[in-house]
Amino acid sequence: MRLTSLLPLLFSASTLAGLAYKGVDWSSLLIEEKAGKTYKNAAGTTQPLETILKNAGVNTVRQRIWVNPSDGNYNLDYNIKLAKRAKAAGLQIYLDFHYSDNWADPGKQVKPAAWKSLSNDALITQIWTYTNDVLNTFQSNGIQLAIVSIGNEITPGLLFPTGQLSTSSGPKLAAQLLKSAANGVKESNMSPKPKIMVHLDNGWKWDTQQWWYDTVLNSGGGFTTSDFDIQGVSYYPFYNSAATLSALSTSLKNMANKYGKEVQVVETNWPTSCPSPAYAFPSDTKSIPFSVDGQATWIKTVASKVSGVGSKGTGLFYWEPAWIDNAGLGSSCAWNLMVTDKGQDMGSLSAFGSI
Repeated sequence: MRLTSLLPLLFSASTLAGLAYKGVDWSSLLIEEKAGKTYKNAAGTTQPLETILKNAGVNTVRQRIWVNPSDGNYNLDYNIKLAKRAKAAGLQIYLDFHYSDNWADPGKQVKPAAWKSLSNDALITQIWTYTNDVLNTFQSNGIQLAIVSIGNEITPGLLFPTGQLSTSSGPKLAAQLLKSAANGVKESNMSPKPKIMVHLDNGWKWDTQQWWYDTVLNSGGGFTTSDFDIQGVSYYPFYNSAATLSALSTSLKNMANKYGKEVQVVETNWPTSCPSPAYAFPSDTKSIPFSVDGQATWIKTVASKVSGVGSKGTGLFYWEPAWIDNAGLGSSCAWNLMVTDKGQDMGSLSAFGSI
């Protein structure tokens, strides 16, 4: 059995005190536990991950849901099992629909295999049915959802090629699909209803955010600002040197001012090891070290950009801090986790005692 130690997540820090949603994505937990992983708190005591998160100040956990994955991981049953643990620990749940059998992100938005032969009209109905059924299943299990994201990083659209924004019919069809998904949430049995989120990547890039919302909202597909409550963004510092903290701040403020919705950074992380980054880090992040202390600084700094929006800046989520078998978390950095191996120097944990 491999023992690990979870670094406290700083979500009780004063910088985050005003944020309504202080969270992490913990989607991979059941897979890690099945592989024999366990977690320790900063004092070295083995505890369920949800206990460690709750005691560190986390109040919401994010979970991705795939339609029909071949191995069952991240499907509805998986998510119900995970969500029951979150509920028992007193954590709120944010469900992230991928509308795919596997990863959906800016590089791919693949229809579930069972949906591929559907006509456009049937697909619009199907996304309502599926979304509605998932929420009703959560409700029947006595599990409330705080937030539902209708799609994951859907900057290029969703359910390709139907809702692909680069096609002539894509913007209108994307809007129709999103309208139907939103209605699936609103017309579910869940009470109270969760907040509905639209989630795009490159949250630092205001022109991309503005292009997307203006394109989809003005497409004639019926999707309007009344159909969602939150604009969620991903913000990673290691893919583009232009992804400055300053640009993030400007983008979030512009979004809130123009569209009047809550804004949240729903994916971010920072490395404690990055010996060979593929891209230069943004200029205003270079004073932040690749270390545990740097990770703490990153969380508090990004939180300050969200809270700097004012009352509409409502949340921050760290992406997969405990996914031990994917320590780079998709980046060119070696270690973005908030976990340290048993064999590593544990003295760095003491830095969190003063926060």
